[in-house]
Amino acid sequence: MRKALKNTVYLYVLLGFFWVHAGSYEDFFEAIKKDDAASVAVLLARGIDPNTLGPEGLTGLFLAARSGAGKVANVLLNAPDADVECRNTVDESPLMLAALRGDLPLARALIARDADVNKPGWTPLHYAASRGQLAVIDLLLEHNAYIDAESPNGTTPLMMAAGYGSAQATRALLQAGADATPQNAEGMTALDFALAFGKSESASVLRAAAATSQR
Repeated sequence: MRKALKNTVYLYVLLGFFWVHAGSYEDFFEAIKKDDAASVAVLLARGIDPNTLGPEGLTGLFLAARSGAGKVANVLLNAPDADVECRNTVDESPLMLAALRGDLPLARALIARDADVNKPGWTPLHYAASRGQLAVIDLLLEHNAYIDAESPNGTTPLMMAAGYGSAQATRALLQAGADATPQNAEGMTALDFALAFGKSESASVLRAAAATSQR
């Protein structure tokens, strides 16, 4: 009788544990969605793992970087064991998403936590260049981002700036030493990107740089 009662108590304790943590799980990801830093801080203090994976198999930090939930991202980054290199199915990292959004404070905070500036394949610099995010481009270069990094198909950040970003980003990369001569797997140079995507200003910047280098 005593053993049966003891087992019943254990069962209720176990069920209560799972009920509390299931509720915390839902609250955690709802707070991230709302950029509710206070609620996330409370849940972390109660013991929820900052690297808990959501329904998409992604951490809260990744989701915060993707949605621009900067206040939540800062709270999560204060957790000593926060995973700053969680990747999605296409190998994007939180730093790449911060670079894409031009979120300079988050990019700086991620780098301070040793986020990989020079990950293989597509890099944060590719992403910053594709949106013409000048401040993030400068930050990444200050932290030794490889300026001529090649994506899996050989595309460089300069190509991304020329085709998708801006003339200002194209000029900034050239002035920082980017090489305009490489071709990607499709045989396209940075100038080809600019022409293909109707970026006449970027094309002019590239032509002027080429003319200067030939003098």
